[in-house]
Amino acid sequence: MLKTRASRDFWLLAFTALLVLGAGLGLRDPWPADEPRFALVARQMVESGNWLFPHRGIELYSDKPPLFMWLQAATYTVLRDWRVAFLLPSLLASLGTLWCVYDLGRRLWTRQVGLYAAWALLFALQFTYQSKKAQIDPLVTFWITLANYGLLRHLLLGPNWKLWWLGWFAAGLGTVTKGVGVLALVMIVPALFAVWRGWPRVGLHLRDARFWLAPLAFAFAASLWLVPMVTTALSQDDPSYRAYLNDILFNQTANRYARSWDHAQPPWYFLGVMLTMWLPAMLALPWALPAWKRRLQRRDARYLLPLAWWLLLVVFFSIPSGKRDVYIMPALPMACLALAPLLPGIVRKLWAQRLAIAFAGLLAGVALLLGLTLLFGDTAFERRLIEQRGFTNGAHALAWLLSAIGAWGIGSLVWFGRRRAIAGLVSTLAGLWVLYGLVAYPLLNPSSSARELMEDVAVRIGPDSELALVAWKEQNLLMSRPMATTFGFVMPWPEQLRRGIEWQAQAPGKRWLLVQEPALGECVVRAKAELAGLSNRRRWWLVPADAVVPGCVPATSDVPGNAVDTDPD
Repeated sequence: MLKTRASRDFWLLAFTALLVLGAGLGLRDPWPADEPRFALVARQMVESGNWLFPHRGIELYSDKPPLFMWLQAATYTVLRDWRVAFLLPSLLASLGTLWCVYDLGRRLWTRQVGLYAAWALLFALQFTYQSKKAQIDPLVTFWITLANYGLLRHLLLGPNWKLWWLGWFAAGLGTVTKGVGVLALVMIVPALFAVWRGWPRVGLHLRDARFWLAPLAFAFAASLWLVPMVTTALSQDDPSYRAYLNDILFNQTANRYARSWDHAQPPWYFLGVMLTMWLPAMLALPWALPAWKRRLQRRDARYLLPLAWWLLLVVFFSIPSGKRDVYIMPALPMACLALAPLLPGIVRKLWAQRLAIAFAGLLAGVALLLGLTLLFGDTAFERRLIEQRGFTNGAHALAWLLSAIGAWGIGSLVWFGRRRAIAGLVSTLAGLWVLYGLVAYPLLNPSSSARELMEDVAVRIGPDSELALVAWKEQNLLMSRPMATTFGFVMPWPEQLRRGIEWQAQAPGKRWLLVQEPALGECVVRAKAELAGLSNRRRWWLVPADAVVPGCVPATSDVPGNAVDTDPD
């Protein structure tokens, strides 16, 4: 009977995770800020056959290693559907992260603890939200969690040399996914402390030669990309490959950490992230903090290693001025693991149940209030959707969606009552994410993905015409059919416009330019251009050849700062 119940509880978790994280798969295209960029790079890999050096348009893309884009391209090669392929790697990575946390909790404590750890992680707002996006962070979180899984199995339940090597290998894959993957190995620091202080149940087994083979596993994983990339780049005569090598190996890693150039935040920024984006798990902190202190005083290394690693990771990312909320997302699984053994007792407490009801009630109440306001009250929000996002259709349906989310949440809390407050909270969150995926995706997709704009442009210029993009965003090129001509992405806008005008002059009767409004400058007569539409808070203009001032050369002063648009979508 116990075995049957355990199996049922696990499959309930697995089904819920697949439903919540997978809802909406295949119902939308990539949305800014990062999704169109990675999907575009993956699409160009498939179409060009060049998988080693990713391209964004005609330029090499060196901001991130290509492993995530490889997975997207490989998924498309198998499934032949970009709407599924671009999101599936994130979904599978997130399911893998949940399994690692569940199995660690099961082995270090009990099966019930493993379930609590996975449930807490599944419904942490940041984890769920990021798992439903096609960004690198869910994948690097999986690699780091898998590395932690292997290291902790060896350090606390070992020796287990295969898992020790697996931990280092996963850290290597995490490093070539995003440079921070190497931080998984920081788990060794609290382990060394525990061994030095004589804590029980911790073993590094330094005297065994197999311990020292682990760095080879890390190097092998990293070399799967680094060796062919470096070898090929150094053999090329084109200097752009040397620039790519320098940027991705040095500028995007050490230089970006030491001299952050964007997303400046105060040192305490991540404290706010954890207290908000890690809800509802962090609602248990008032009871967890003293409990953790007592267990550390008892020298229980099962708490020391994940807690210390979590703290070290937050400190590491708090040092530079540049910070984003997703930087500390890899610490969330270990936070849930350390919290899980305490949750069975915490959720029985009256005030914990009240906090759960209050949190779920707040989410449901805000959604219901917004929905009813859109339906029956002030229409300012609807006007902003139309003016800023180009969201001309479905605003009324969006209001009904918000109302449905709110009503579902309130109904869940009433149905389960105070005695089953946690079940009411889980039901509220599950309903929110499922409705978001199944209903909001199709509603928001035409405007958020730029599909509506690019399809309208294609109709207006006709099937026999050609299109080029100036001051473009990745979603514009991704949604163009066939793929439009570009003149560089990081190139200053006036230079893009100058090359676009030259390209158009070669066949003025059938060539058009799609230009972002700030890049029009003095060389385009707006009275002869056509407003193409709004998309992602930007206005786009269709420029025929007769709208270009004859002999005009775009000047740097035409665009303030002569800079690339770096504003996130």
